[in-house]
Amino acid sequence: MNGAMNGAATLSWLQIVRLGLVQMALGAVVVLTTSTLNRLMVVELALPAVLPGFLVALHYGIQLSRPQWGYMSDTLGRRTRWIIAGMAVLALGGLSAAYGVILMETSFALGLTVSILAYAGIGIGVGASGTSLLALLATATAPRRRPAAATITWLMMIVGIAVTAGVSGMFLDPYTPPRLMEVVGVVTALAFAVTCLAVWGIEKRVVSRPETESAPFLEGLREVWAEPKARLFTLFVFLSMTAYFMQELILEPYSGLVFGFTPGQSTSLSGAQNGGVFLGMVLVGVAGTALRIGSLRHWVIAGCVGSALALGLIAGLGQIGPSAPLVPAVVLMGFFNGMFAVAAIGSMMALAGEGRSAREGTRMGLWGAAQAIAAGFGGLVGAGLADAMRTVLSDPSAFGTVFILEAFLYIASAVMAVRVMDRNPPMSPMGAAVPGE
Repeated sequence: MNGAMNGAATLSWLQIVRLGLVQMALGAVVVLTTSTLNRLMVVELALPAVLPGFLVALHYGIQLSRPQWGYMSDTLGRRTRWIIAGMAVLALGGLSAAYGVILMETSFALGLTVSILAYAGIGIGVGASGTSLLALLATATAPRRRPAAATITWLMMIVGIAVTAGVSGMFLDPYTPPRLMEVVGVVTALAFAVTCLAVWGIEKRVVSRPETESAPFLEGLREVWAEPKARLFTLFVFLSMTAYFMQELILEPYSGLVFGFTPGQSTSLSGAQNGGVFLGMVLVGVAGTALRIGSLRHWVIAGCVGSALALGLIAGLGQIGPSAPLVPAVVLMGFFNGMFAVAAIGSMMALAGEGRSAREGTRMGLWGAAQAIAAGFGGLVGAGLADAMRTVLSDPSAFGTVFILEAFLYIASAVMAVRVMDRNPPMSPMGAAVPGE
């Protein structure tokens, strides 16, 4: 890959930020389907939380096709068209998912059918657009800029999620089906327009031809899995991301059923949480790079332990009821989530360069697959446990039990991080580790 770039133009910082706008658009559409729509199904339609859990798990499951989308963009070229086409499918899927929720009010079977097709489209769209975007970044970004570029685009995605959740929440109240379609329609249209403008002309100015892998994919995957450190880190990613996503589908229903939040307030709560995530990521970047405080390993452990404590606080506030300060507690949880997430990303990039050479992409693909599986599994398990607990416990205790279980998973992740992660990997801008520096 490095050879393909010698003597050729690579992405400038402005172009990296432009591509980050695509990641921002992806987050903006997805947050409506994983937060707002699942809350409407559970609270307004009184459906079991496991139903949106299955739908979200479906879209994550389909994202296991990411290696195939990457291969197609590698072999067929013109990654820009795959980015735009994927965003078009994602936008249509998001709009259809909102319509499916509305249909469920009058015809559950028809609404569920539309929702299944919509969430399948969301998975295809995210897989095609997101994978091609990351491939373009990876193959057209100068090696020393790659970690910072990845962190910048991640932060921009969090901004897209937070801003969309907050602004959409304001426009959703008072909730009506037509208002829902209007809000989702505006978000999806803007996401598609921003994507087209963001990628326009970039690929023509840079080299984005990836290096051809000499060994077949399955052979390379077996070689990576045989590396003890890569195998242990894969298990760490799965465990920690299961904890990270367990609350994704139940936090908004929890706010509505226990604290009396309206649909708009619940959507804004998701925005507040992701605002906390952004602050946590920025703290690690500033403290770890400019101030040289702590290592990635320390920040991961601190983020996991802090997330566990915040979840315990959220569970306890449910026993108080609507008067309890849920929003600050959720922002605190998001803050520690962001601290853990960005440090884990940096560690992932550092570890990707270790072990057998020419397998960096395979390692990242393996960890990406583990994250996708954990996201679907964690959300589904969290929703299913909440449903099961609500049959025998009050709503505050039922949801609180799930939050406490999630907290234990974070503690287990912190313990595993002590074993898996290096004590002092080198840091790059924004707190990401640079392999080989």
